[in-house]
Amino acid sequence: NNDSCLPIGWSSSPSRSRLTAIMKFVRFIMKNAALASVPKHIEHFSKFSPSPLSMKQFLDFGSINACEKTSFAFLRQELPVRLSNIMKEINLLPDKLLSTPSVQMVHSWYIQSLMEILEFLDKNPDDHKVLGEFVDALITIRNRHNDVVTTMAQGIIEYKEAFPQDWVTNQNIQYFLDRFYTSRISIRMLINQHTLIFDGTTNPVHPSTIGSIDPQCQVGDVVQDAFHSAKMLCDQYYLHSPDLLLQEMNNKKTKHPVSMVYVPSHLYHMLFELFKNAMRATIETHESSNNLPPIKVLVSLGGEDMSIKVSDRGGGVPFRRIENLFSYMYSTAPAPQIGDHSRTPLAGFGYGLPISRLYARYFQGDLQLFSMEGHGTDAVIFLKALSTDSIERLPVYNKTAVKNYKVSQEADDWCIPSKEPLDLSTYKVAK
Repeated sequence: NNDSCLPIGWSSSPSRSRLTAIMKFVRFIMKNAALASVPKHIEHFSKFSPSPLSMKQFLDFGSINACEKTSFAFLRQELPVRLSNIMKEINLLPDKLLSTPSVQMVHSWYIQSLMEILEFLDKNPDDHKVLGEFVDALITIRNRHNDVVTTMAQGIIEYKEAFPQDWVTNQNIQYFLDRFYTSRISIRMLINQHTLIFDGTTNPVHPSTIGSIDPQCQVGDVVQDAFHSAKMLCDQYYLHSPDLLLQEMNNKKTKHPVSMVYVPSHLYHMLFELFKNAMRATIETHESSNNLPPIKVLVSLGGEDMSIKVSDRGGGVPFRRIENLFSYMYSTAPAPQIGDHSRTPLAGFGYGLPISRLYARYFQGDLQLFSMEGHGTDAVIFLKALSTDSIERLPVYNKTAVKNYKVSQEADDWCIPSKEPLDLSTYKVAK
């Protein structure tokens, strides 16, 4: 009986609605079969290490050797490797965090995106239709992951509200989120380079850019852009804002403004965050004064480093709190609600500094804070001056990574000072 293979209630008499139903049923079966095979694919691709690219490689490929087929062939292998490496680490998170609705949602986005890229593994790179579909798929994936940072942050809030905190778990989550968000930055970098270079159009505002990279990124211009964006927010909320004093030192060409090969959007992200923090601290420290001390920025280009120092007179923070400012567990706060005026728009999610530091470190730089309580803070962004030294810093899943999720609380090998002052009068002098 030919009907025996059909779902109950379906007959073999042909009709358009029946064919549609069959197609839906087949797609459902195929999707579930594909879902069932996801762990096998993750296991396979996570055995490979990601291939870090330098800024020069990104630049040369985009300008000299731009070949869509080559990029397609590289990305359909590299993206599953990067996704699978970090997805193995998602599964090492504490069960209580992994089971929160928000983290489950992020996990499902990663699975769906991996499945969509795997569909291109056997497709022909010589087929223009395939290349077009690949660009469309990458754009869909990028858009799907737009809210990953805030959704994961919401998952941390759900976890913190439901369960008591312990130092070891917090360390594990800090370790994971630094790697997870770095992986996300790198995946978006690859996707942006491919989609921007091969969509057939040039950026009318910045015609010289290669994808998202500007070979002549004018650092002073990005500083000004980020400052004015933060100033606009500050003026809206506080009705005034500090001024900017910008100085550039080019140790290569003394008369020329500092420029470098970099991703302007990454640099803007870091500076915007630093300016928001500096403005808020300055205004809240000098709220009774009519004259706000300016925010000073020094840009310095040397042989190895391109450094940007943002200095404020915002009262500083105690030394013991500096590392807390980079902690996801310490700083997570609910996103400001629309119409809620109790939180300054300069405060944000509390993830600004840790993620800005990841942007700096992504191409082998860093972001450090030097604060003098009672005076102010210097924030310094260190970047590589040479595009050959700016190489992606990527997390890799291996035994060392796994070990970091099994950190146990051991006895400290330094004395822990008492919270109370020591009462020396209890110690009698020996006679």
